[in-house]
Amino acid sequence: MSEEIPVQPIRVRQCPECGSARLMRDYECAEIVCMSCGIVVDSKIADRGPEWRAFDHEQRSKRTRVGAPLTYTIHDKGLSTMIDWHDRDIYGKRLNPGQKAQIYRLRKWQRRIRVSDATERNLAFALSEISKIANNLHLPKNILETASVIYRKAVKEHLIRGRSIQGVTAAAIYVACRQCKLARTLEEIAQASNIAKKEVGRSYRFLVKELDYFIPPVKPSQYVTKFSNQLIMQGKVEEIAHKILNTAQELKLTSGRGPTGIAAAASYIASVLTGERKTQREIAEIAQVTEVTIRNRYKELVERLLFVIAL
Repeated sequence: MSEEIPVQPIRVRQCPECGSARLMRDYECAEIVCMSCGIVVDSKIADRGPEWRAFDHEQRSKRTRVGAPLTYTIHDKGLSTMIDWHDRDIYGKRLNPGQKAQIYRLRKWQRRIRVSDATERNLAFALSEISKIANNLHLPKNILETASVIYRKAVKEHLIRGRSIQGVTAAAIYVACRQCKLARTLEEIAQASNIAKKEVGRSYRFLVKELDYFIPPVKPSQYVTKFSNQLIMQGKVEEIAHKILNTAQELKLTSGRGPTGIAAAASYIASVLTGERKTQREIAEIAQVTEVTIRNRYKELVERLLFVIAL
């Protein structure tokens, strides 16, 4: 069984011997052969298709295995089945009363056996809490998946015993945000999860220590985009703020300073330079820092970077 390989529009494969693009794939020998000179261009090709063969549409539809992708946000990774609440059979016909009672009992026991022991019950509740916090903070899907994996590792290492589920789930989300370089503060996560910031910080330090995670430090530039979006400022303001922070980092002005404060000061300077002026109070409320902090960082940047600002 052999056929000619169609020419790819982006990358054309050619014979290294004669330069011809007429290549043939031999599926029985798992080789690619040049049709001009006969040289074997490639051999021992792995077949990445399914392990079954189908010769018509009916066989292909019967043997195809499809389903939802695996996800760590569900305690059973989405592998369990669900009995639909519509009382209809596979043909769409309504069930008679006897069948309805049987399906009701099956649905009840199916719901019960999905969560079999205390560990799965803990995991199901915790993952629902992670999804709730992520929805409140409008976090992307990758943060949700990463936080779910972190919590699963904590459960596997038996780190949850004696600690509140809400605190550990909030800490897992904060660790995921730090790992994925998404700017979220402890105050925001504590507010979204309705627990104290102190509890989130304690659980965060515990997870980092016990799971031996490397958490990269937060850079002020990660907060600039967030502040610009929340203050509805133009892209030029964000660009100038990034340039200010890059220059300040080269002059070692960011070391020992809080990233939110210096990012807020850079955003304020950029808004003044572009004429899209925002008050220090507006930026302070968004950045969750005091106006005094913004003024101090603002003075340092203006004096060292030699800005001329007309107030």
